[in-house]
Amino acid sequence: MSAAREEILRRIRDALADVPQDEAPNDVDVPREYEAHDPEATVARFVERLRDYGAVVHEVGADGVSHAVGDACRGRGVARVVVPADLPEAWRPDEVEAVVDQGLDAAQLNDIGAAVTASALAIAETGTIVLDCGLGQGRRLLSLVPDVHVCIVRADQVVGGVPSAMRPIAAGVRESGRPVTFVSGPSATSDIELSRVEGVHGPRRFDVVLVHG
Repeated sequence: MSAAREEILRRIRDALADVPQDEAPNDVDVPREYEAHDPEATVARFVERLRDYGAVVHEVGADGVSHAVGDACRGRGVARVVVPADLPEAWRPDEVEAVVDQGLDAAQLNDIGAAVTASALAIAETGTIVLDCGLGQGRRLLSLVPDVHVCIVRADQVVGGVPSAMRPIAAGVRESGRPVTFVSGPSATSDIELSRVEGVHGPRRFDVVLVHG
């Protein structure tokens, strides 16, 4: 490990050998061709990606959100959920107890075991949902601790690619300093033997309520 580290550092020093000591990062124009890669923002592609990852998608109209969220909770065997204080009343699940988050600690969130939140936007190309702790999303802890996450995404929040997502998100982060979370399906990872393990970094079960209109 020490030899590999030294080799990497040597290559970095060699690459920087001709850089003036007083040169700042902004002094050099960096080509960013990747920003031009912006595929079409299709909701169908977004749904396809989500399902590939193992998420369950419920597509509903604007007046069916509460019922769809309730169905998602019941389908996961959930009787209680935690919701952000500013989640719209019309989006809260029917026939499921909703506990408003007023600073619950991690143990309390784990005991409840499920959370319902809104989202900042979604990326069609990667099937990713972006959370920035904005309206209806609550604290980052809500998307990491409970075993079940039901996330509400409006169809008009779906953008094509990552560059389209980063532009508005970056502006908000600079102003607010809030953390940003990118979620691509249920939490899962693999060990060195490629054994899949779920729930290590977040919820094992992920439902998306996609709202049209």
